[in-house]
Amino acid sequence: MEPDFWRQRWREGRIGFHRAEVLPSLVRYWPTLALPAGSTVFVPLCGKSRDMAWLAAQGHRVVGVELVGSALQAFFEAEGLSPESDTLATAGGSLVRHRAGPYTLFEGDLFDLDAAMLGDVAAIYDRAALIALPPDLRRRYVAHLDRIAPKASQLLVCLEYGEGEHEGPPFSVDAVEVVTLYGEARVHPLARQVLPKDDGPGGVSVLTEAVYRIAAPNIAD
Repeated sequence: MEPDFWRQRWREGRIGFHRAEVLPSLVRYWPTLALPAGSTVFVPLCGKSRDMAWLAAQGHRVVGVELVGSALQAFFEAEGLSPESDTLATAGGSLVRHRAGPYTLFEGDLFDLDAAMLGDVAAIYDRAALIALPPDLRRRYVAHLDRIAPKASQLLVCLEYGEGEHEGPPFSVDAVEVVTLYGEARVHPLARQVLPKDDGPGGVSVLTEAVYRIAAPNIAD
């Protein structure tokens, strides 16, 4: 799970996690967050996801972070945008910030982001971040989100499959782990559905998508 792992996957086009269409569960369940137009939405490990364009079309400003710069370049090209870019120093090194239209997309390590860089984030959309991280990084990831976006609710999409059927990523993250990571009061299950096998990694017998609304830190609603 080192950075070169992801860079190599993008170079080789092994990006089965990327969807050419907007995720149906985003369209269906995003309204449960009840965000006003103009709110800022953070998309961690955003890649070149078309979901960002859908969120922008709802009137939101979109902030994303992605390790692989070519993925961000591909997204801007698909949107017909030429971003302005600058480099921000961080405690861990640096991040490159690309801005165009309603998008501010950071190139670099998610854990180098801080709250000042993100601004006032109203919500987080996580379809591909938590399930991309191995177990030892998931708790650190959730704690980091709570620090840099303390007022943000979240729409979280996870995948579940049988133990030992796939090494990951994507990793299987079940409801018990989600509650352990976020706390029972924050987790509101919205939906579960069995997906076609083609939507997931090979060798998985049953693939389930689970959607959750996560309340902002220290807020139970």
